[in-house]
Amino acid sequence: MNESTSNSESGSASESNTESVSLTDDETISSILDILARAAPEIRGGLPGRRVKTDEENPSGESPMEADVFADKLLRDRLGSLDGVGEYASEERPSVDDTGSGLSVCVDPLDGSSNLKPNAAMGTIVAVYDAPLPAHGSDLVAAAYILYGATTTMVAAVEGDVTDYVIHQDGSYEPIEQELRIPTEPTVYGFGGRVPNWPRDFESFVDEIESDPSLKLRYGGAMIGDVNQVLTYGGIFGYPALTNAPSGKLRVQFEGYPVGYIIECAGGASSDGSQSLLAVESGGLHDRTPVYVGTPSLVDRLESALADGDGVDATET
Repeated sequence: MNESTSNSESGSASESNTESVSLTDDETISSILDILARAAPEIRGGLPGRRVKTDEENPSGESPMEADVFADKLLRDRLGSLDGVGEYASEERPSVDDTGSGLSVCVDPLDGSSNLKPNAAMGTIVAVYDAPLPAHGSDLVAAAYILYGATTTMVAAVEGDVTDYVIHQDGSYEPIEQELRIPTEPTVYGFGGRVPNWPRDFESFVDEIESDPSLKLRYGGAMIGDVNQVLTYGGIFGYPALTNAPSGKLRVQFEGYPVGYIIECAGGASSDGSQSLLAVESGGLHDRTPVYVGTPSLVDRLESALADGDGVDATET
């Protein structure tokens, strides 16, 4: 039987998917997690043969992989048809799809899809907002990510609690760790972006981190895989503001808010360099932000380093 974060013992989330009556927000969130878990083996099974780029262009100006489009369509069909979901948005779509009334769902269908060719880790990220899109971090009511690694797992944050699930091949899932907490003693780190484009203050902070023999580099090219390392072992992940991209690369609605929410619910910290990711103002669906998440002590050090530094040199942008 499928588990869910809000009512795993009664199985009501699975049953509510087939009910014609309107769902409460709690039931909708449970149903969203059920849909994600059931879709995960299908997405994973659909990756072979979809390892090439399409001729399309997404809102970021990139050519998505066929697997990105496949995962987006599958999740749009499943989540968009759910009673209680009023809006669906994806990194692969330029605007919000109106699907009825209820909660708003933002999806990064296949985070790290460039890892398809080397057969490395990828993921799916979902944010659930109780507000029209684009929403604010304070509007989040749940967030989750699926990691397609050696096994398929799902980490979900609901009502302040974080649970790690294993997803089986038939789409059923069960908790492997409840009330998940980020370790207070950090051991790993990973930073994105090209080093020549790192601002001087951030590069100095990285030099300091790399000089610490207790910390090990873990960077795999898919944000959610790197975030999962940090959540598992303690440490810090960052994709900074860059001299050629002062707002960074990662999207507020699809990556910054949900990852910040999960990490903070697990006792960690998130930041855009000066404040919690959940406090970032976002006026556009595809707005970007620098992202730093991890053990609070390291995120605090990062913020102090950036506050004392020169920031992004506008002459270099």
